[in-house]
Amino acid sequence: MKFVQRLGYYLGGFAIGLILLLFFLNGKDASCDYGPNARTVKNIASKRIVYNETIEQTFKNNEMDSTIVRQLIRYGSVDFSESDIKSEPCKIYHIENSYKERDVILKVENCDSIAKVISFKFN
Repeated sequence: MKFVQRLGYYLGGFAIGLILLLFFLNGKDASCDYGPNARTVKNIASKRIVYNETIEQTFKNNEMDSTIVRQLIRYGSVDFSESDIKSEPCKIYHIENSYKERDVILKVENCDSIAKVISFKFN
């Protein structure tokens, strides 16, 4: 069998496999979160998020709610050099994002069952 025939069979099988994969995964919430940033943000966003009174007042002053904060966390970028990932029992993450063309920095304490927003700053 010539190389061209083998390549044709390989590409044909690969195409069929992709079509079957798309058929089975269509409509499912499948994701490939392999990077440390994606795993960390997904872990934090999956938990109940708590705020203290000062941060809630900051949200009210800037016309924000918990949905916007959850989106800021989910689509934010974790700065691991500023984060305290060795603290026990809860790790503290420094998450950067932007809201209404202003840079936002969140410090989130990630515990086993809840995530607590420690600080919230606009830059």
